[in-house]
Amino acid sequence: MRNVCLILAGILIGALASHSYTNSASLQKRHIILPGRTSQAPFSDGVLVGNTLYLAGRLGTDAKTGQIPTDVEQEIRNILGGLKAVLGEAKMTMDDLVSVQVYCPDLTLYDKFNTVYRSYFGKDFPARAFLGSGPLLRGAHFEVQGVAAK
Repeated sequence: MRNVCLILAGILIGALASHSYTNSASLQKRHIILPGRTSQAPFSDGVLVGNTLYLAGRLGTDAKTGQIPTDVEQEIRNILGGLKAVLGEAKMTMDDLVSVQVYCPDLTLYDKFNTVYRSYFGKDFPARAFLGSGPLLRGAHFEVQGVAAK
């Protein structure tokens, strides 16, 4: 009986060690920085951990000027296009987003944001929070961050 217990304990320890090894290997981090990014800000555009992508907060700056467009709808398209590009670098799509947070100092822009936002998704939408905030960097109307999973 003692030998059977020792054998079973050995098998269990081996299985646990093997499982632990495969889990730690699958949780390696990959930092995503979009090609052509002009900012030297101290953060990644996204960090992929296993099958989960954490997207940094994005502003809707114009890629050429680095400024926030005067057209609010263009600002929204810039933000969502940037999220889409980061997702693409991780071989994901907008439909892989599971959670999105939108920060906005002017809550009267809620409907305008939703009109553009809807056009970036298929049938289902990720969970989302639309949060009133104080002023955003560079006078932006929105900052958006999210989490995606494959």
